[in-house]
Amino acid sequence: MNENIDAFLDAWPSIQEGIVVTLQLTAGGALLAFVLALALGLAARAHNIVIRGSARAFIEFFRGTSLLVQLFWLFYVVPLFGYLIDPVLCGILALGLNYGAYGAEVVRGAINSVPQSQWEAATALDFSHWQRLRRVVFPQAWAEMIPPLTNLLIQLLKGTALASYILLQDLTFEIDQLRQTTGNTLFAFGVGLVIYFVIGYVLTLVMNALEVRAKNRLGTGPSLREIFSLAPTDPRGLEAAKQ
Repeated sequence: MNENIDAFLDAWPSIQEGIVVTLQLTAGGALLAFVLALALGLAARAHNIVIRGSARAFIEFFRGTSLLVQLFWLFYVVPLFGYLIDPVLCGILALGLNYGAYGAEVVRGAINSVPQSQWEAATALDFSHWQRLRRVVFPQAWAEMIPPLTNLLIQLLKGTALASYILLQDLTFEIDQLRQTTGNTLFAFGVGLVIYFVIGYVLTLVMNALEVRAKNRLGTGPSLREIFSLAPTDPRGLEAAKQ
C-alpha cells in the first residue's frame, strides 16, 4: 500500500496537469454547448421552415452520431482536407457540438413549457418578440432548464475522458499512467473515481446555486441566504430547509 501512495505522490504533478486539461475541455465544451443550445433551441421554434428545418437537421445529426466518431472526424479526418485542429480545440468542438445538440432540446422544451398566457401578457404590454422572450419568457424557462442542463454538464465532464484518443494527456490518461506504474488497477482508477466525483459535485453545487437564484428572482423559491440561514425569515426558505 505504501508503494501505491508513493507512486501517487510522484504522479500527482502530472495528475494535476491532467485535471487542468479536463477542466479546459469541460469549460470550453460547456460554453460552446450552451451557446449552440440557445441558438438551436430558438431556431427549432422558428416559423420559417428553412431555419427550423436546418436546426432540426443539425440537432438530429449530432444527437444521432457517436461523440467518439465525431471526435475522430475532427482530429483525424478534417486534417486530410488541409485543416489541422489543435487537440484541445478539437475536443472542445466535439463536446460542444454533441452536447449542444442535446441542450437545444432542453432549451426548446423549457421555452415551450412557459404558459401561453405569459406570451399574451407580454404582447398586451406592447413588447417586441425579443423583448417578450428576454424579459418574460426566458427567465421562467431558464429556471426550468437548469436541472437538465446540469445533467448534461456532468455527462460532458465524463465525456472528456475520450480526449486521450486524440493524444491529450487529460485526467483519464494520467490515471492510466498511474495504473501502469503501480500495476494496481483498483487503486489507480479508484483515485480517478474520487477526482471525477469531486469535480462533478462542485459543478453540481454551482448549478444548484444558479437554480436557486433563478427561482428566487421569479419569486418561486428562497434565496441562497435564506437556505443557508439557521433561522430563515421567509416561510419559503424554512420550507426549503426542511426539504
